[in-house]
Amino acid sequence: MATLALPRLKAPTIDVRGLAASPALRLVAASMVFLVVAYVLASLLGPPGGGAVRVRLPLQAELRDAPAGWLQALKPVQGEAQVRHDVVRLSERPLAPGAAVAMNGPPSAGAGPAFAGQGLPVAPITGFYAPGPGGPLPIIAQDGRTPAQVYARPFKSNGRPKVALVVGGLGLNARATRQAIETLRPEITLSFVVYAEGLQGWIDMARAHGHEVLLETPMEPVDYPDNDPGPYTLMAAGQPPETVKKLEWILSRATGYFGLTNYLGSRFLATDPAYNAFAAAVKGRGLAFVDDGSAARRGGGMPRATAERVIDDKVSGPAIDQQLLALEAGALQRGQALGAGFAYPVTLEKVAQWANEVETRGYQLAPASALTALR
Repeated sequence: MATLALPRLKAPTIDVRGLAASPALRLVAASMVFLVVAYVLASLLGPPGGGAVRVRLPLQAELRDAPAGWLQALKPVQGEAQVRHDVVRLSERPLAPGAAVAMNGPPSAGAGPAFAGQGLPVAPITGFYAPGPGGPLPIIAQDGRTPAQVYARPFKSNGRPKVALVVGGLGLNARATRQAIETLRPEITLSFVVYAEGLQGWIDMARAHGHEVLLETPMEPVDYPDNDPGPYTLMAAGQPPETVKKLEWILSRATGYFGLTNYLGSRFLATDPAYNAFAAAVKGRGLAFVDDGSAARRGGGMPRATAERVIDDKVSGPAIDQQLLALEAGALQRGQALGAGFAYPVTLEKVAQWANEVETRGYQLAPASALTALR
């Protein structure tokens, strides 16, 4: 058998010293080191100016530690959500105080009903608040004007029967709150739960859309403690200093509201000493009190209004339609009528439709403040 001789190949040799001495290689190595250091510093220090850190999360993942309502708060009621790919911004609050005004530019074409130019002044207004133990508290200005006047939505009667609505329970459910603020006519008064996270941000957003605002004051019902409105409930048996202290905590939660409304309170509102202490404190702060019908015979020397009907006692579309028609009948008979409702999805849908049509039937849609009177 013939033998085939193959040439031996030598392994290539690398001149390490020559490469190390190469200026080009040293420049590349220095650039890599710089990039690595910059990346590490950026990761540790966060974005310049202390901005929000962007967290990448697959939207389909189970986010057990995310705050309740964050995803609903990201999605606008009208139009597409402003989210790029899978990057979202997480926050403990749906809106930071003062942020709502900046995010409410003119709506895009075809985004639903537009109420441009209807925004109310940014709160707080100088001269109408003072520092309190837990935050700013409303005060009567030196010229005698009150927060009930400056924070109310301006209104001029055209002589037609006036109808007004207060939609409450806002601030706890992000999507329902956005829907109420963005889709309801600005004449609709909105009331907010004092325990809501991001309360000032929601109020800022509501006022930027033209809505005047009430704070819901938790009050003792007849079935307390089975029905407990929370730790700052005004109690029927509470001493006046205790009532005032709790009320000041409630008032310090935010600014920009023209008055208070009750949350529950059937026992508290029926107790003379308890109500008198509450009314004196509200009057002294220059605020209004609008109740859901539970305090129809109560006065107190402050701007007052009482809802003559709750439009969604029965949570169904036809029942709500009937209550709204009854509200119109009351306004036709007495010259004005005030209703109250909760931010149920069907309520928001029906109120939005009704509010856009009621003036074509000869009525004037008014904010609740326009129906208040001193008593």
